[in-house]
Amino acid sequence: MADYVITTDSNSDVLPEFIKENNLTVIPQYYAFGDTVYGDELNMEPHEFYETMRKGELPKSMANNPAVIRERFEKILKEGKDILHIAFSSALSGSCNNVMMTANELLEEYPERRIVVFDSLNASLGEGASVYRAVELWKAGKSMDEVYDVLMEEREHVNVSFTVNDLNHLQRGGRVSKTTAVVGSLVNIKPILNVTSTGELKSDGTVRGRKKSLKTLVSRMEASLDLDHYGKDRLVCVLHGDCYDEAKSVADMVKELGFTNVIINDVSPSIGTHAGPGVVGLVSYGKKR
Repeated sequence: MADYVITTDSNSDVLPEFIKENNLTVIPQYYAFGDTVYGDELNMEPHEFYETMRKGELPKSMANNPAVIRERFEKILKEGKDILHIAFSSALSGSCNNVMMTANELLEEYPERRIVVFDSLNASLGEGASVYRAVELWKAGKSMDEVYDVLMEEREHVNVSFTVNDLNHLQRGGRVSKTTAVVGSLVNIKPILNVTSTGELKSDGTVRGRKKSLKTLVSRMEASLDLDHYGKDRLVCVLHGDCYDEAKSVADMVKELGFTNVIINDVSPSIGTHAGPGVVGLVSYGKKR
C-alpha cells in the first residue's frame, strides 16, 4: 500500500501549529486590496486585514492558482507518495475544480500514483474539521480509501452556522439583498446563516442583537446534536473575524455543554473578504445539515 499525504487549502483555517506538526501541504487561496495580491509569499495578518476593511477598503478574493497546485502536488508525487486533498466547497468557488483538473493532468504524467480529491462542501473550519478528522484517521493507520470513505460518510454531519456584525459585506457578495442589509443594520438585526448539504450558504433566520446571535449559534448547535453517533469528544471549532473575545465566549458556552475538544481560529482573509470583521461561526458534528 502506497504512502499518502493529506493536503488542503488555506480556506480550511486549520491552526498553523497543526499544519506544522503534521507536515501538511496547504494550497494558498488569494485575496487582493487594489492591485496588491496576497495569499502565498505575501500575506496579511488577520488583524491587519480586518482593520483595513474597517477603514473602508474593500478586498476581493480569487481562486487558487493551477500552477501552484501543480508545483506542490508534483513534489509529493515525485517522492513516490499519493495525495488525499481536502477541498473548499465546489459550490462556493472554482478552487475545487482547479484542483481536480490539475490532478487529472498530473495523473497522466504519473500513472502509477493516485490523487483523490474530497469536496468538503464546506468552508473555513467546516472544511478544516475534515482535515483534522483525516489526520486523526491517518495516524490510526487507515488507508487513503478508508479515510476518504469516512469523510464521505460524515460530510453532511459537519454542521456550520455563523453570524455577522455587518450585513453589507454579505450584500456585496450577493448573499443578502440590499434592502435586507440596510434595514437590518438600522434595527440591529443579526442574521444566522449556515452551510447547506450542497455546500452553499443559506440564511437561517435573524435575531436582534449581537449577544443573542452568539447564544443562538450555541443553542442551534445543541439542537442539532446526535450524541448516539457523534459524542462530546468530537472536535468543535469556533471561527472568528478579528473578534477573539466573542469567539471565546462561544467556546466557553460550548464547553459548558460538556465538549472537551474545542478550538478557536481566525477566518482566513479570502473568506473574510465576504463575511467581514466580526463574523463568528460554530462547527460541530451532529444531525445531517
